[in-house]
Amino acid sequence: MGNVIWGQEAENKTNTSYHDSALKAGEEVTLVVLHDYPSPDISEPIFRMGEKLRVLSQEGNWWRVRSVQSGSENYIPNNHITKVYHGWLFEGVVRQKAEELLSLPENRVGSFMVRESTKQRGVYTMSVKHRSIKHYKIYRLENSWYYISPRLTFQCLEEMVNHYSDSADGLCCVLTGPCLSGTFSPLDIPSQPPPVVMRHNNFDWKKVDRKDLISAGAAQGQQNRDAMVSYGVRNSMASYLSLAGDQDPGQQKKNRKQKSKSVCVIPDHSLSHLHLDEDYET
Repeated sequence: MGNVIWGQEAENKTNTSYHDSALKAGEEVTLVVLHDYPSPDISEPIFRMGEKLRVLSQEGNWWRVRSVQSGSENYIPNNHITKVYHGWLFEGVVRQKAEELLSLPENRVGSFMVRESTKQRGVYTMSVKHRSIKHYKIYRLENSWYYISPRLTFQCLEEMVNHYSDSADGLCCVLTGPCLSGTFSPLDIPSQPPPVVMRHNNFDWKKVDRKDLISAGAAQGQQNRDAMVSYGVRNSMASYLSLAGDQDPGQQKKNRKQKSKSVCVIPDHSLSHLHLDEDYET
């Protein structure tokens, strides 16, 4: 019996190791700078924290890289960078450093990363930028399926990321883009007010004859390009002038008093705010 149990455990470890290797295989690795290099105390940094790098070569504990932003090439030590796969899977980033990276100004609400534990291979946490940085532990079943909430399981991390990119489903918010990706959901882009176009009239209102305003003009639906005032405005003015002419001063004063009344709507506080379940936050 002991041999059978040991055999099952060994098989699970083999499957887990294979799945983790397959997650990173065939994917072009990107490096992200974790610490300014060299330190500002020594000299002006060549690479800044959060800067993305392309790998040119590796020579021992040093990487020859090219900056994605500036295009400059140089060397950087191994302990100043982290490997990133699929744009969102960060290898060996601790909680504090994840918060520093996600707090950089180029990240907006919904920016996220999935980070692999520095102590145990195959253990992951999802970190999401919201009002603060939220961390969700990703659990793994014996069959290597993943979940944050037990009611939702995913065959792979890619499926999990795709799902939470469509719906928050218990997270603090929808995932809008990988950390430092610079791409965000259109919902995050503030809408701009429409431009205001000023049109100047070329005629003097004092010289406008009352008949020009209240005349029916062309039939409804037919446009009269030569008219000084549009059909809708003419119709509104005609109605007002007609009412004003038919009523006596006492009736007009009464109407003004009626129009001055305001309506107060008491807000309904019976609806409570939704509370997102964050029992799985770590």
